[in-house]
Amino acid sequence: MAIKLSDTERASLIRDCPAWTHDSERDALTRTVKFTDFNAAFGFMTRIAMQAEKLDHHPEWSNVYNSVTVTLTTHDVDGLSNKDCDMTRFIDALVDGSANS
Repeated sequence: MAIKLSDTERASLIRDCPAWTHDSERDALTRTVKFTDFNAAFGFMTRIAMQAEKLDHHPEWSNVYNSVTVTLTTHDVDGLSNKDCDMTRFIDALVDGSANS
């Protein structure tokens, strides 16, 4: 179940995710990641898709060749939730190479 972040939790998430941009109107976080080629970008998206299914929390995203843009927000709570915290941590771990799943 998604639980909307408090103002303090939201501020902490934004502070802890410097690679992400916060859209205060939508209460969403966005990150763009560039890869060496399309295969690397698609592999990244596939790993996120598998985690999104596990968490039942699906990102808004786009892919153009070697670039993937991911936007996270929880529509059920009209803003950022605990599920977005989990997804940002997972995606950041993928980018820095420390993800295990």
